[in-house]
Amino acid sequence: MPRNVKEEVVFTAIMAGLMVLVMTAYNIIRANGFFGGLPMAIISGYPLGLAVAILLDLFVVGPVAKKVAFKYFITDEIKKNKPMLIGIIISICMVLGMVTFMSLFGLIVEGKLFGAGNAFATYGNTWIFNLIMALPLQLLIVGPIARLVLGKMQAATAEAED
Repeated sequence: MPRNVKEEVVFTAIMAGLMVLVMTAYNIIRANGFFGGLPMAIISGYPLGLAVAILLDLFVVGPVAKKVAFKYFITDEIKKNKPMLIGIIISICMVLGMVTFMSLFGLIVEGKLFGAGNAFATYGNTWIFNLIMALPLQLLIVGPIARLVLGKMQAATAEAED
């Protein structure tokens, strides 16, 4: 877990940056398949998605996910004997929150939420498909990468302080 503002910024940048990049590509491919303009479509959708994701992470989903995780799921036993599980529980809570908001954001930006058809069905379909992709992506790839970089930063800081 990040211990200061610098570590929080780096950790969030890696986490949000990679998640938004992959999820943007995933949703564009899901909607349009593979096509010649795919790289440009990903690049054009990325900056706004990243900005929204970082704001949600820092000010809405992150604080709420941590409160929920520690109030309902992280026991004293986990704190004492399974510190790795804390990160996994928080990650799961974060993914649930981010998928909820970012699915809505994506549908609004693409103008697909209030188009033809049932908005609830469209949102529900988008939400479940995003969760199916985002949860393993976070737990198996992006989370470990971000924690590896954070660990190296913390080790370098500790070494410099000695």
